[in-house]
Amino acid sequence: MKLTQDEVRNIAELAKLDLSDEEVALYAGQLSEVFNYFQHLQELDTSHIEPTASVLPLKNVLRPDVSGEPLSPADVVANAPDAADNQFRVRAVLGEE
Repeated sequence: MKLTQDEVRNIAELAKLDLSDEEVALYAGQLSEVFNYFQHLQELDTSHIEPTASVLPLKNVLRPDVSGEPLSPADVVANAPDAADNQFRVRAVLGEE
């Protein structure tokens, strides 16, 4: 499948990309090669392969949920951009009504 430069410009517009004429020409060739590879993959017989969501074995990597010593209020706000009296200070997001 050979993409035209107009098709690449249309795709770029949908993706909100501002491409130069050189980039359009470059991407037309590159995307055409990608589509050719997809067509090659479509020709493969995969009827004997079971559908799968992942090729890797699923394994949750979670740490044990162990309670620990809580942080002090001063430690909690230590890295906050703005804090007062051990509380986070944030800019108002709602109007004053």
